[in-house]
Amino acid sequence: PVSPAFPGSQLPCFHGSSTIRHLKERFHMNLTEEQLQLLVEQMVDGSMRSITTKLYDGFQYLTNGIM
Repeated sequence: PVSPAFPGSQLPCFHGSSTIRHLKERFHMNLTEEQLQLLVEQMVDGSMRSITTKLYDGFQYLTNGIM
């Protein structure tokens, strides 16, 4: 289960009911193993074709020698 590390926290990011709900949604707990595998493959494929990924990879290469 997803819950804040500090229940009752006064941090603004935990105020309101949507913060934890949105975090839980990002884990896709409602999907089957097969559905989750397909989703991850689609996310990776989309990232590999993204211009922003290519730009970031170029930036990393130029600034840090990371490719």
